[in-house]
Amino acid sequence: MRSGNSGCGWRQATNSNYFSFTRCLLFAALLCLALSGVSCKRAGGTAFVMVLEAGQKTLDPLRGTDAASERYRQLMFNQLMRKDPKFDYEGELASNVVTAPDGLSVTFTLRDGVKFHDGKPLTSADVKYTFDKLFASDSPKALSFVEGSGANKQPLVTSIEATDPRTVVFRLRRPWLELFANLIPIAIIPEGTFESQAIKPLGSGAFKFISYDESQQVVELEANEDYWEGAPNIKRLRVKVILDANTQQAELVAGRVDLAVNTALSPDAYVNLAKNQNLQVVQSPGVNVQYIGFNSESAPVNNARVRQAIAYAIDRESIIKNLLQGQARIAHSILPQESWAYSTSQKTYNYDPAQAKKLLDEAGFTDPDGDGPRLRFAEPLSFKISASNSVVRQYAGVMQNSLREVGIPVNIETLEDNTLREAQRNGQYQLTAGRWVGGNQDPIFLRDLYTYLSGGNFNRGRYRNAELDKILGEAVATADRAKAKTLYAAAQDVISREVPMLPLWYNNNIVIARKNVGNIKVPAGADWTFVRSLTVSK
Repeated sequence: MRSGNSGCGWRQATNSNYFSFTRCLLFAALLCLALSGVSCKRAGGTAFVMVLEAGQKTLDPLRGTDAASERYRQLMFNQLMRKDPKFDYEGELASNVVTAPDGLSVTFTLRDGVKFHDGKPLTSADVKYTFDKLFASDSPKALSFVEGSGANKQPLVTSIEATDPRTVVFRLRRPWLELFANLIPIAIIPEGTFESQAIKPLGSGAFKFISYDESQQVVELEANEDYWEGAPNIKRLRVKVILDANTQQAELVAGRVDLAVNTALSPDAYVNLAKNQNLQVVQSPGVNVQYIGFNSESAPVNNARVRQAIAYAIDRESIIKNLLQGQARIAHSILPQESWAYSTSQKTYNYDPAQAKKLLDEAGFTDPDGDGPRLRFAEPLSFKISASNSVVRQYAGVMQNSLREVGIPVNIETLEDNTLREAQRNGQYQLTAGRWVGGNQDPIFLRDLYTYLSGGNFNRGRYRNAELDKILGEAVATADRAKAKTLYAAAQDVISREVPMLPLWYNNNIVIARKNVGNIKVPAGADWTFVRSLTVSK
């Protein structure tokens, strides 16, 4: 960088030119800041810029539960367990995991050669420290390790023992098959760093923390050259929050952003960006599921035949092809097809308006003259959706027309996101739209979604079914994988017949990147571990 007018020449600083040289450095720094969207050269090379579409709540991996915070956890930290391609559990920091025959203890053997970013070797003492601090905190993540509430609240993990530097034992109050699922989001941190993690995150992951500019919403990271799975190819990584979809698109086109994954761009925007000679759009099957939720305490959607009729009346394949530009695949279950517990025997609902009308007739909502609306629908169904999501508004309109054609009037009400979530929690809707991210990868989540009293933490539809409660209760309590698979298949049969929630589609994982970015392999669950393997050609 040279400027004849400023007299800035890069040369050895001496007493005579010290102030001129200092002025040059200041000028360069200011210019770099002025070009805030542009990657600036510095020691170690040019930063690779990625987009987040929402700011993180915290950089502390033990307190962050929002999606943005979890992205940083995936970049900078490791945990004892992770998910394999079938969304079953395998060791990450643990090289071996053994559950005692009575189910009351689980022993983890740690991998050799894992170091934290400060060079300190990771040991079982760090694992014990991490969980002791977590359990003593008010972090929402700690709540996953207790059952009951108030005076009846009891820890499920009674103690953690570091029996030698590479061995840690979790003692359980009762056999608890959900331990592995709850270990996934718990980053292991070094002893003595719990209080400082929010300011200076320190983990063992593929990238090291450098700095956080809160005013610019930019986090700077660098490669962990000693990473136990191999150093990242990207040596400098900048993660930048860009809230507005139009701004995201403009920054990509201008070349000021190198990669964005699963942003809020419209399907048409992705198609148009793929035509840009400097960009590439890479799609792969995703597993986060879009759905229609029913309030099963509100007539007429408290009737399973009405819910089935709605399922038959919606042409999901057409919506995926024409509105979503093929950027999704149809879902017949909340569980993704990749899951070890997915059942192919469950009932499916292909577009069949004649069958929808037949079911409505059987449910008592007859239409004698054949031109709708059907009798006994005293008023349109209330369909509450997000006002901020243009794609949801579009497909909700298509569904409204489809339901009208079979004689079901629907009124769409758009709400601000927080207001919508509150209405969903309180059952103040008849139909609603939403998406489950991450949780639907584990069949244990079926209990959370569909049981009314025992563990149904996300049963916003207030669905009740004693038969299903019994099946799922047995499924989450057995350590026999074959038996669990059979029970989960039976549960999916009940769920698919009853339709307490209508799965719509699994959105593809979509990456927009500069043409020189290679080895883009996003895992189905869309976590950011793939960044470590990215390549950039000159």
